[in-house]
Amino acid sequence: MELPLDYPTLRLIWWGLLGVLLIGFALTDGFDMGVGALLPFIARKDDERRTVINTIGATWEGNQVWFITGGAAIFAAWPMVYGATFSGFYLAMFLVLSAMILRPVAFKYRSKRPEAKWRSFWDWSLFTGSFVPALVFGVAVGNVLQGAPIRLDSDLRSTYHGSFFELFTPFTLVCGLLSTAMLALHGAAWLAIKTEPGPIVERARRFGLVAGVASLVLFALGGLLAMKLGFRVEGVVDPAGPSNPLRATAVAAPGAWFDNYGRYPWMIIAPVLGFVGAAFATFGLLKRQEGLAFGGSSASAAGIIATSGLSMFPFILPSTVDAHSSFLVWNASSSHTTLFIMLVVVVLLLPVVLAYTAFVYRVLWGRTSSAALKTDPALY
Repeated sequence: MELPLDYPTLRLIWWGLLGVLLIGFALTDGFDMGVGALLPFIARKDDERRTVINTIGATWEGNQVWFITGGAAIFAAWPMVYGATFSGFYLAMFLVLSAMILRPVAFKYRSKRPEAKWRSFWDWSLFTGSFVPALVFGVAVGNVLQGAPIRLDSDLRSTYHGSFFELFTPFTLVCGLLSTAMLALHGAAWLAIKTEPGPIVERARRFGLVAGVASLVLFALGGLLAMKLGFRVEGVVDPAGPSNPLRATAVAAPGAWFDNYGRYPWMIIAPVLGFVGAAFATFGLLKRQEGLAFGGSSASAAGIIATSGLSMFPFILPSTVDAHSSFLVWNASSSHTTLFIMLVVVVLLLPVVLAYTAFVYRVLWGRTSSAALKTDPALY
């Protein structure tokens, strides 16, 4: 049976959908992580910390679904990429998952006992479960941009030729700090919208201003360091060809990550959005315009993530040790039929998910107040 969409188009659609899922994760669970990372510093008394926690208490579980969906999309649409990254970056992934396990436990157990030491322990657990993933996700993106020491054998089995500590280089650490600052800015903007005016908002505003400036500086610094990075494909790659990375040759080419902006000038929208969004978010916090701050932080996160993906296209994960082991959009996907069936499922179910998410946020919208902590038994 001839499918209505050709193979190259489906590959391109799923590459775009993967980016959408990652951006969706950053925009939703991102402000959860930002709030958690800021918790010990902007909330000093117990009722303040409970207020901060309950700004995300009603939606954090639903927001984490984006993380699961993103991982599932990589597994289903790009199985070779999933296998190589999740095995090669196993210790880093284990660190992220271990930290993220602390978050639901901290939410559920933090207020079960009144002792200050008990609650402080879970507050710092919530901080750890937010800060560590934010940092490691950025480091992971940095490693994707600089390439990974992955080699494929003749049966397309991948072998990782690096170590855990080799993941942390000056460039990847800049990416990790950028991710942390970006999400802290997003979290501060969320708190400005979701909490009643008072000391929490003022502290969140001050930390958000620092995070906003840091985001701008680190994004620019990352761009400068990226001038020494990049890969190019040698020869011609068939967009409709079989999923076999060994059929293509990729070579390191410093500065190549900027090539796409010359080929496709419209892509410059992504880095511009990253800078302008962070600037608007910082300005909104400075002028106490909460809507502008949150809209700006959302735009900045979307722009920064899109910049990484667009700069690398058509690469998904380049190899630094083997010219024939790089994963491209055109050589690492699932089959034509699999991509089409999954796309039909997405077209049918994604609108339902988005509608439900919008409904939940609408029903649960409103500022969290310290007075509600004494009257609402559903709050943490």
